[in-house]
Amino acid sequence: MEEELIFFIDRQEPSAQTLLWYLHRFISQQDEAIQVKIRYQLPFYYRKSWICYLNPLKKGGLELAFTRGNELADAPGLLDFRGRKQVSSVIFKHPEEVPEASLREILMEALWLDQHVAYTVKKQKE
Repeated sequence: MEEELIFFIDRQEPSAQTLLWYLHRFISQQDEAIQVKIRYQLPFYYRKSWICYLNPLKKGGLELAFTRGNELADAPGLLDFRGRKQVSSVIFKHPEEVPEASLREILMEALWLDQHVAYTVKKQKE
């Protein structure tokens, strides 16, 4: 799937490409079992289920979104739901503004959740 990722990143603005590669390497280095697939025209990272995805924003910056954000404690306080109920995210504009220790803590929690708590779709009551 690396070819799909390379194609995806090459199609982005040059300013976003550096940040995309930086976050891709950061996420991939946290666990050798993490895989990336392009879904909905975005790179999604998963093991058993989707853990997070990278979303280049039209107004600049890059959103790192956690698909089970509503289940994360987010001790560092980085994540924002941006009006969503399940997905939470953080937006970066430059690699040097990424708080690696805090982000690693959130990513480790998301990986633990993926490993130990089965994902279930919660249907809304009508």
